Amino acid sequence: MLVCVKRVPTTGGKITLTPDEQEIDTRFSGWTVSPHEECAVEGAVRIVEAHGGTSTVLTLGPAAAEEQLRDALAVGVNDAVLLETDGSEWDPEETARAIAGAVAGLEADRGPFDLLLFGNEAADTADHQVGIRVAHALGRPCVAGAKALELRDGTAVVRREAPDGGWEVVEAPLPAVLTVKEGINLPRYPSVPGRIRAKKKEIHRVAPERTGGRVRKRRLVLPPERKEQAEILGHGPEAAPKVVEVLRSLGLVR
Repeated sequence: MLVCVKRVPTTGGKITLTPDEQEIDTRFSGWTVSPHEECAVEGAVRIVEAHGGTSTVLTLGPAAAEEQLRDALAVGVNDAVLLETDGSEWDPEETARAIAGAVAGLEADRGPFDLLLFGNEAADTADHQVGIRVAHALGRPCVAGAKALELRDGTAVVRREAPDGGWEVVEAPLPAVLTVKEGINLPRYPSVPGRIRAKKKEIHRVAPERTGGRVRKRRLVLPPERKEQAEILGHGPEAAPKVVEVLRSLGLVR
């Protein structure tokens, strides 16, 4: 079982760009993994608890991404692999190529992974591509947008939302690649003993070869800041009719 995560800036913080507008200035950011990927990690741990085997967490990023790997180790993932980079952003094609190469190398040493789990999308770029590209590179079936997962006799049975608002149930023979969506499970919090164990574990480091993707970034642009607007509707009882009018315009009262 392999689960792939991405180090992304924490939400809610102020985003600052580098002077060349090519990267996020990491000096001003906290870091975490995407909510979808937290669910992927939890899914990997639960599958191993239910069916046996081992789980590995992998990320592509700078040395500091070790923190996110140890978070996964703290909740029960068995070991971790860091594809260490200089911290610059890799596009989905480059990232998928590096991960597929790493998977091939790991499987040559350990045997094939039954499942590769990805988050449905990264919280920062929302590309929806890496897991699907890895599946294509490895020649494995891929099911995207999983909201429920069950393993039956060498098959992954996946439920996902259908475009028309219903549900689809899809079966994929193992080994397979799945991208999971937030809500498939409720990720656990790491315990203190889990964090202590995670700190002691060795992280396997690999230097990925950057072959260059076909997409070129022009620049990053921050959206304009939204300014809050407030209007005084009145004071005391005299404000009541105006409040009701506003609530009606919002469809909150009739």
